[in-house]
Amino acid sequence: MPPSEKQQIAQGFNRAARQYDEHAVLQRTICERLLSRLDYLKLSPERVIDLGSGTGEAARTIARRFRKCHILQMDLSPEMIRAARKKRPRFFSPHHYLLADMERLPFADSTIDLAFSSLTLQWSRDPDQVFSEIQRVLKSDGLFLFSTLGPDTLKELRTSWAEADSRPHVNTFLDMHDLGDGLVRAGLEDVVMDVEIITMKYPDCFQLLRDLKVVGANSLLTGRASGLMGKGVMKRMMDAYESYREAGFLPATYEVVYGHARKPLHPRTQTEVTISVDSLRRSLKK
Repeated sequence: MPPSEKQQIAQGFNRAARQYDEHAVLQRTICERLLSRLDYLKLSPERVIDLGSGTGEAARTIARRFRKCHILQMDLSPEMIRAARKKRPRFFSPHHYLLADMERLPFADSTIDLAFSSLTLQWSRDPDQVFSEIQRVLKSDGLFLFSTLGPDTLKELRTSWAEADSRPHVNTFLDMHDLGDGLVRAGLEDVVMDVEIITMKYPDCFQLLRDLKVVGANSLLTGRASGLMGKGVMKRMMDAYESYREAGFLPATYEVVYGHARKPLHPRTQTEVTISVDSLRRSLKK
């Protein structure tokens, strides 16, 4: 991803940091459901990284669960890091805060027991690079636990924009199978994936767009940088969105992908067998 795009994403979350916890209902719900999976995963981590830690909600929950672990909160947004510092727990695990990019993790090889990431992967255009970095920093048998968004996310908004003009206005997202393949390519194993559909309901389209902006997720909307959007285009989109109205509300679909994978206990090895041409010919003559 170009530095300018990463900067745009960071700026969106910088603006949202102060009011994020007040409005991030969906994000908090997904994070809580992801954290609940720790109940049945065998784990006693000493070092944990929270990728895209935001205001630190997940890190604080992890600290309460694993009181002796060392938690490294990492985010691309300086204001999110600042907000997390203000909410730092006094009596739990030590916390450190890092302004860093998940595509270039600032950790040594094989030093992390748990890599946690809730609704962060969708901000990367190169998930294979992210998975490779996570595999690199995890210890043997270390766990990667994550949630992200799948291709049906905001499908109503995407379709409505398509009826208004020809430009893309909503990001595209990888499906569960592509993500799973990427994890395997990176050298992770025991990959488990599943999908949940969550539908948010809004009185009008303005409220949906406002919610995306107020939590910093308006970077999910693309095609806005080439100039001011005409009122006619916006009206056509909103008129098209009205076709989805049911019982007085407009739906906004989120396809949530949950997954986890482990780093192998032992490095993968390829067995090399050498067969001479003469021996192969003899075997064929038999």
